[in-house]
Amino acid sequence: MELILAADLLSPHAGLIFWKALTFLLLLYLLYRFAWEPITTALNDREKTISDSIQRAEKALAEAKQIQADNQKARREAEQEAQRLLREAREQAEQLRADEVQQTREQIQQMRDQAQAEIEREKQGALDELRAEVADLAIQAAEKILEDSLDGARQRKLVADFIDDLPKN
Repeated sequence: MELILAADLLSPHAGLIFWKALTFLLLLYLLYRFAWEPITTALNDREKTISDSIQRAEKALAEAKQIQADNQKARREAEQEAQRLLREAREQAEQLRADEVQQTREQIQQMRDQAQAEIEREKQGALDELRAEVADLAIQAAEKILEDSLDGARQRKLVADFIDDLPKN
């Protein structure tokens, strides 16, 4: 009997095929009617959500790249401005230093000129005093030597003429 039953299971029966086909078609109809639409809608919604997320991410990435480029540009401009300010500050400092050096040189030259003029005045005063002293000594010497009665004014004129004839060093 066991052999017969095993052979029975493998042989096709029209009634069994009919009921299996009918059950399969009924399952397909139920799936199509109640499950297919929600599944496809859920899949479409998920696909749209993923697509939107990708687009937002790409947009955010593009904005981030633009912001990064703007930041780099602003940084370069700030660096250039800082370099320009440093260059101007150095130039101003150099100009100020040059002005101070020039002013100091002018002051030194002015002081030198004033000192030279003072020396010349002192020298001239000393020479004038020396001439007067020499004139007085010469007159006294001439009086003693000559013991002549030349008056003082005449003697001074003679000595002054003599001194004027001398070199002026």
